[in-house]
Amino acid sequence: MKTMIARGVAPLMAALLLTACAAPEFKQPAMDVPAAFKEPQTPDDVKVAADGTRWKEARPAEQQPRGEWWLAFNDQGLNDLMAEATRNNANLAVAAARVKQARAIAGIAEADRIPQVGVGVGANRTRLSPREANLPQGTPVAPATSYNARLTASYEVDLFGRVSSNVAAARNDAATVEANYRSVLLALQADVAQTWFRLRATDAELATVEQTVHLREENVKVNQRRFDLGDIGEFDLSRAKTELATSRAEAIGLQRQRTTAEHTLAVLLGKPAASFTAPTNPLTEAGKLPAIPVGLPSALLERRPDIAAAQRAMQASNARIGVARSAMFPALTINADGGGVGPAFADVFKWSSRSWVLGALLSMPLIDGGRNRANIERSEAVLEESVGQYRQTVLTAFAEVEDNLAGLRILSGQTAQIDDAVVSARRSADLAQKLYEAGRSSYLELLDAQRNLATVERNAVQLRGDRAITTVALIRALGGGWDTPVNTAQASN
Repeated sequence: MKTMIARGVAPLMAALLLTACAAPEFKQPAMDVPAAFKEPQTPDDVKVAADGTRWKEARPAEQQPRGEWWLAFNDQGLNDLMAEATRNNANLAVAAARVKQARAIAGIAEADRIPQVGVGVGANRTRLSPREANLPQGTPVAPATSYNARLTASYEVDLFGRVSSNVAAARNDAATVEANYRSVLLALQADVAQTWFRLRATDAELATVEQTVHLREENVKVNQRRFDLGDIGEFDLSRAKTELATSRAEAIGLQRQRTTAEHTLAVLLGKPAASFTAPTNPLTEAGKLPAIPVGLPSALLERRPDIAAAQRAMQASNARIGVARSAMFPALTINADGGGVGPAFADVFKWSSRSWVLGALLSMPLIDGGRNRANIERSEAVLEESVGQYRQTVLTAFAEVEDNLAGLRILSGQTAQIDDAVVSARRSADLAQKLYEAGRSSYLELLDAQRNLATVERNAVQLRGDRAITTVALIRALGGGWDTPVNTAQASN
C-alpha cells in the first residue's frame, strides 16, 4: 500500500515542483490599439523606390527583408550619404559592438546545456616527513616524482529549468540589443536625411535671399543715379541702402545656419567637420516627395524596432523569473574524473595506473535569510517595469505617427496657400515697379511690395524644407523601411 501511494505521489510532487520553479508563461500585454489613425491617410498613389521597393502594410515578422526607404526620394546625394554614414558612424559602431557582446553572452548561456569536459596533465615532486611516511623520527626520506593525466567532466541536470530559463533570457537580451541596433540605425538614417534636407532647404532659402540682395543692389544703383540727377531726395536713397544692408545681413545669417548643418552632417558621416564640404544643392519643389501610406495602427507593433526591443526585454524579464525560482530548489550536478598516475610519464597511460571517480551532487539552500524569495520578487518587479516601458513605447509610437500625419496635412494646406501668395506677391511687385518707374507711386510702396514678395518666397522655401523633414519624420515614426538583418561586421569597418 505504501509503495502504491509513493508511486502515485512522486510524479505529482515532481510536477508541482517543476511548475513552481519554471518561468511563467509569457503573455503579451493587452493594448488599446485603435482601428485606424485619427489623421486621414495618404491616398494609394504610392511612389516606387529606385530598387523597386513599395511601401506596404507590415507582415508579422520583425526581421523580414526590407528595402532602403530613402531611395523613394530619388536623391542620389542622399543615397551616397546614407552609404557613407552606415560605414563610418561612431554611434552605429558602438551599437554593433553591443550586438556582438550580447550574442557572445547568449553563447555562454547556451554552453551550460552540454557537459563541460576538461583535461589536465601535471607532475609533482614530493618529499614527505618521516612521520608522514610512518618512519622513525630522523629517518631520511627520499623525494619522489609522480606524473598524472586526468580527464574531467561535469554536467548540471536541468531539473527545475534554471539552465533553459537562463538561455531564454540571454537569447531575448541579444534580440533586444539587435532591435536597439536597428533603432540606432533608423535614427541615424533619419538624422542624415533630415539634416540633408535642412541643408538643401537652407541652400534654397539662401538663393532666394541672394536674389533679393541682387535686386536691392540694382535699386541702390538706380536711386543713386536719380539722386545724383536731383530726381529724388536723400530719403529714398537711404532707404534703398538700408534694405540692401538688411538683406546682406540675412544672407550672412543663412550662411551660418548652413555651416552648422554641414558640421552636423559631417559628424553623422563619421568625418571631422573641417574636412567635409557639402555641395550646394537647393531643394526644389516639394511635390516630388514620396507619398507614405501608413497602414493600420496594429502594423506599428511589428515595424518599429524600439517596440520590438521593448517586447524582447519583457520576454527576458519573464525568463529571469524562472531563473530566480529555480534557485530555491535542488540543483543536480554530475561529475566524472578519470586518468592515471605513475612514477614515470609513460606509466601514466598504463592500464594498471588507471583511476576514476563518478559522483553526483544534489544541493539546495536551507536557510538563506529570504535572499532567494527577495530575488524572485525583484525579478517580478523588473517584469512589471518592462511591461510599463512597453506600453509607454507603444503609446509614444502612436502619438509620433499622429503628430507627423497632422504635420504633413497642415503643411500641405499651408503650401497651397503660400503658392497662391507667391503668385499674387510677384504680380504686386511687378506692378509696383512699373508704377514707380512711371512716377505714379512712391519708393516706399515699391519697397513694401518687394519686401512682401521676399518674405512670401522665403516662407515658401521654408515650407518646402519642412515638408521634406516631416516626411522623413513620418517614415521614422512608422519604423523606417524594412531593415536588413544586423550586419555588425559592416558597421564595425
